[in-house]
Amino acid sequence: MKAMSVTTPSCGKDAAPSLLVRWCKFNVVGGIGIGVQFGALFLLKGVMHLNYLAATAMAVEAAVLHNFVWHERYTWADRTKLAGGKNRGTPRQVQRFLRFHLSNGAVSIVGNVALMKILVGQAQMNYLAANAIAISVCSLANFLMSDVWVFD
Repeated sequence: MKAMSVTTPSCGKDAAPSLLVRWCKFNVVGGIGIGVQFGALFLLKGVMHLNYLAATAMAVEAAVLHNFVWHERYTWADRTKLAGGKNRGTPRQVQRFLRFHLSNGAVSIVGNVALMKILVGQAQMNYLAANAIAISVCSLANFLMSDVWVFD
């Protein structure tokens, strides 16, 4: 009987991170994005007194823009750079940006606004607490879409 050898991929700086490492990076960026979203929501609703649904949509968009930039540079940097560290180019960035908005942006905006309507509008929950719940619900779907479609 022939012995089977098991090899492990290189862990060099050019090696793609594991799914768990990428999930952790996604959550670091997302955590900062949550700060962006909460700050924008508080400013728009709490300070400027905009309608909570309009303020939610605008705050989510601010976070989506923030998250895209940092997912490009950090979470999926191994997929957005060519050998030698050069960016894959503006056309690919535009394509990823559009895909990110179609997937993560749409899920985040529609999901957040719908959940806010239910949690704040119907359940009378505090808008900041409801926002935290909405973000959590949308997070996993956004990661999976980013990993398999946006930053492919």
